[in-house]
Amino acid sequence: MRISWKKSAIVLFSAIMLASCGSQSEKKPAGGEASSGDSKPEEKTYKIGVTQIVEHPSLNAAFDGFKKAIDESGLKVEYDKQNAQNDNSANTTIANNLVSSKVDLIFANSTPSAQAVASATKDIPIIFTSVTDPVGAELVSSMEQPGANVTGTIDTHPDAIPNTLKFMKEQLNMKKVGMVFNSGEQNSRAQVDNVKKLAKHIGLTIVEASASTSAEVKQATESLVGKVDGLYIISDNTVVSALESVVSVANDNKLPMMAAEFDSVGRGALGAYGFEYSDIGYEAGKMAVQILKGEKKPADLPVQLPQNLKLVINKKTAETIGLEVKEDWKAEFSE
Repeated sequence: MRISWKKSAIVLFSAIMLASCGSQSEKKPAGGEASSGDSKPEEKTYKIGVTQIVEHPSLNAAFDGFKKAIDESGLKVEYDKQNAQNDNSANTTIANNLVSSKVDLIFANSTPSAQAVASATKDIPIIFTSVTDPVGAELVSSMEQPGANVTGTIDTHPDAIPNTLKFMKEQLNMKKVGMVFNSGEQNSRAQVDNVKKLAKHIGLTIVEASASTSAEVKQATESLVGKVDGLYIISDNTVVSALESVVSVANDNKLPMMAAEFDSVGRGALGAYGFEYSDIGYEAGKMAVQILKGEKKPADLPVQLPQNLKLVINKKTAETIGLEVKEDWKAEFSE
């Protein structure tokens, strides 16, 4: 009887311990966290480094478009945005800092910005915009096959310059066209050389004036007065950042001034065959999304051109310089 009682007690004790262990195993781990079966992986927050050569409306619009595409993708992103304020030394420092911080992707907004980060890293994906000649700037091997860790969208359309020059000759009766630009910026040099080549074929003469800083822009513009029939301002970062001084000289001397993008028209240029910079920024953002999601690599994404080229005329500027806006221009007017 005694032995039987002990055996019963042992069986009962074992049953109690097993029940207790089972109950404990069903409880959540310490700290109130859900068990591995119930947990959801935390959504990754991507870090995007942003480098911009200077502050002006076109580049700002491109960044806004880029962010819009990222927002629409649903990705969680933190931006580290830095502006070089047109200082080449600061531009290089920004590039090195972004690479050192090991961001997931770099958005380079302008040719100098893209060149600096492309020199600083071959590992981090780089998406550029507001670049005119990515092949000439040695950012990509070709438009169709970028070839490395860099791709993006450009800020020129193949028909933009020919249409502008034709408009200046046929509609504005120009023979000599003045161009103010920073000859030290590869992006600008490429544009001016292209303009000169095309202008020669249609009988226009290009007269150059160089400005290496924004403080020199007004003086460079004034040097063209009396030598030209009008001005053509390309997407040069130095000049566009000081555009109001060019507008002032042009208006005071009744010189029609065409520009390369719409923001300059809004700031006082007579007109432009162009596109919205927010659009090329948006397309660049869509490319970045594909890369961050692991769907594509930069080398897989051809460089893209802007879409929707159109003419915009600033009616107020036309009135200021005494120019009649012709009905057959069929332009979209900017007030």
